[in-house]
Amino acid sequence: MGQDKNARRVKDNEAMAYGKYFQTSPQKLNLIAQTIRGKNAGRALIDLEFSNRRMAGDVRKLLQSAIANAENNHGLDVYRLVVAEANVGKKLKMKRFRARARGRAARIEKKFSNMMIVVRETEA
Repeated sequence: MGQDKNARRVKDNEAMAYGKYFQTSPQKLNLIAQTIRGKNAGRALIDLEFSNRRMAGDVRKLLQSAIANAENNHGLDVYRLVVAEANVGKKLKMKRFRARARGRAARIEKKFSNMMIVVRETEA
């Protein structure tokens, strides 16, 4: 009874972490993702720690989660991990309004994003 085990979404030498509902626009989150793509995981953590962007702390937590998944769930070597992918996607928009002059209203959209980080173990 029950369902079969789900197939792995990543290769044997990879691990991933998925974060939902970051309260920022995908465009701003993608700027942070560009700074860590292709870098060594340790170096990417340092770059995120000293970044001035507001969401860098949340992205750092997500990267730490991906590293922990690689070590604990898949038995990969932490010191040989590289950020293979950092994908950003759209989530929902909360629509609000702001009162304006002469009885009018202006629309405010509070955007949310999600992010997936895949770390890969290199041979070197």
